[in-house]
Amino acid sequence: MNQLGTPKGKMKKGLFELDGDKRLFSMESRILECKLTENSELFQALASETRLRILQQLADGEMNISELQQVLGVAHPSVSKHIQVLEQAGLIVCEYRPGVQGMQKRCRLRYDRIIFSLESAKQPHGQIEEVQMPVGLYTIAYPKPTCGLASSEGIIGFFDDPQSFFLPERAKAQILWMADGFVEYVFPNNIPTSMEIYRVELSLEICSECPDYNNDYPSDITLWINGVEVGTWTSPGDFGGHRGRLNPSWWNDRLTQHGMLKIWSLDQTGSYVDGVLVSETTIDQALILPRQPITVRIGIKPDAKHVGGFNLFGRGFGNYEQDLLLRMHYHEKTSDSAAPSRRNRRELQESLKTPTSPAQESTIPDGLSS
Repeated sequence: MNQLGTPKGKMKKGLFELDGDKRLFSMESRILECKLTENSELFQALASETRLRILQQLADGEMNISELQQVLGVAHPSVSKHIQVLEQAGLIVCEYRPGVQGMQKRCRLRYDRIIFSLESAKQPHGQIEEVQMPVGLYTIAYPKPTCGLASSEGIIGFFDDPQSFFLPERAKAQILWMADGFVEYVFPNNIPTSMEIYRVELSLEICSECPDYNNDYPSDITLWINGVEVGTWTSPGDFGGHRGRLNPSWWNDRLTQHGMLKIWSLDQTGSYVDGVLVSETTIDQALILPRQPITVRIGIKPDAKHVGGFNLFGRGFGNYEQDLLLRMHYHEKTSDSAAPSRRNRRELQESLKTPTSPAQESTIPDGLSS
């Protein structure tokens, strides 16, 4: 830990060197990755049912010691001791604030998600570059009602009007939704050509879309990278009934309130959602190369079993204070990791695409043309 209580690691602008036993991807994304073979203090902190219950309670918002004591039914000194263990492990943040009867200790989670890595110790250490993309800075949108978008100040354009997605104000959007269709983003990629990108991850808060909300409303949401289908995740519902912690005060309680934080990842072994294999598509097939922009498309395929749309949350809505977050893991090229030739890249890309007209290829991905 450093003086700020954050995990060790050398931080550069947009980069994190992975020389510590913990890796903090972003203070805003609130995600921690750690190896199973290390971090004994962290695992000891999690090896308690009471401490796990405390973390679960804090997931709904910050609490003081007395509030935790009442909910857990545990003696005050015991709660204080458990809080101290969690704080020393860096899992929670505590601070004293004025209360009704003097100063009170308020506790909150430091992370929303902890990822346990099973990477081999022989794998070369690399670096990570992160790019956060506001949800309104898409390059292409193909929305179908119900649809709309909003900033922290109010609705942009009109409800259920696809033309609103092309207003200049859409750049300020911090939430967007559509019952069908897609949005596409282009992420810059400044990784030097002397490096090899061996893993990419996309972190986003997302859920289904229906009128108002419905917690039981599945939707098959698909991700494409560089025009190649990466995988599909089925959202269980369009979540409401419990107000999103970041939603502005004007946002109506009967509307969608929050999503789920999902991580799509792609490496040499396949494509994953939250660590679960969803397709055999590899990073080589997606043609992710240094100094080449990365196109990300999120949408619903017309042949999907559950056509339930999606809500996409930015840092001003939902429960997670982040925009779309793309991480590129990279290291120096090795002798056996030579990049494919331009001709081979073109042949591979063509083999993964269904033939389309030039107009379709530039606007609508495979499976989304109507």
